[in-house]
Amino acid sequence: MNPNNSTPNADLFSQQPPSSSQQQMGPSQIPQAVDRDKVYMWIKELTHPQSRENALLELSKKREVVLDLAPMLWFSGGTMASLLQEIVAIYPYINPPTLNAHQSNRVCNALALMQCVASHQETRGMFLQESINHLIFVFTLQAHIPLFLYPFLHTTSKTRPFEYLRLTSLGVIGALVKNDEAEVINFLLTTEIIPLCLRIMETGNELSKTVATFILQKILIDDQGLVYICQTYDRFSHVAMILGKMVLSLAKEPSARLLKHVVRCYLRLSDNSRAREALRQCLPDQLKDNTFAKCLKDDKSTKYWLSQLLKNVEASPPASAQSSGPDLSRSTPVN
Repeated sequence: MNPNNSTPNADLFSQQPPSSSQQQMGPSQIPQAVDRDKVYMWIKELTHPQSRENALLELSKKREVVLDLAPMLWFSGGTMASLLQEIVAIYPYINPPTLNAHQSNRVCNALALMQCVASHQETRGMFLQESINHLIFVFTLQAHIPLFLYPFLHTTSKTRPFEYLRLTSLGVIGALVKNDEAEVINFLLTTEIIPLCLRIMETGNELSKTVATFILQKILIDDQGLVYICQTYDRFSHVAMILGKMVLSLAKEPSARLLKHVVRCYLRLSDNSRAREALRQCLPDQLKDNTFAKCLKDDKSTKYWLSQLLKNVEASPPASAQSSGPDLSRSTPVN
């Protein structure tokens, strides 16, 4: 893969606040890092097919330096439509899976700019709500922008171009959910994002699993998201089964970063009374013994979350625990 391309990093979703230097950095400092005239030129070049590929590369490399790049992209005429053209152009190479490294690099640069727009406070809401009505390749596309990424999340090829494509697409969704906005979660609950994330959590590489689990965690943290997942046995059991498989896998190949998000998912599930009852039966033993003691040796936060999870699950159920709703405590296999 092209080393100049910026691969999404799962640490981007670690909920760490910006450093003091980042907080103090203002637009007046941007010209020291990049020529803004060049940025405007590259944005203009996005609308021209002949110059678009280089513009995508240059802008994707500058997206963390130019702090107002997102509104610059969003409010520039034809720019978002040009990014969507790049995405739609890759669809024919998904099935059968013939996507090569060059094609993957190019579309991932477009996705990186979309992630920039999705993560910016000024443009995130518009990115989520906007329906694109634009003539592309002789037909009209009408859909919310994030839905254009879902075909990439459906792919199952293990080749590096496809892994990179899935990871970058997850990065866009991860940027949307990072700020715990109910509007974002409510939208995602109307889509197939949960089963898509669960499949990637089961079969993806470590980075993809980490970002997919982060997205599920953010959905669960939202009250409506928790209610949605615990509303039926099938939804809960699917989530519990995948999380259980991940714990078994992590016991063999530990990853503190991934384990942190898995524990947070379990902890949030334990806030629901019926899910908590089910977890008494299906919580993996590896979370109850010292299997991950070495992995979590220096991770005080995750150790605390894990101890809180065990307290929640082991606590005696109150009389009110027999609340109305589906029984989630049927056997949930993880093998």
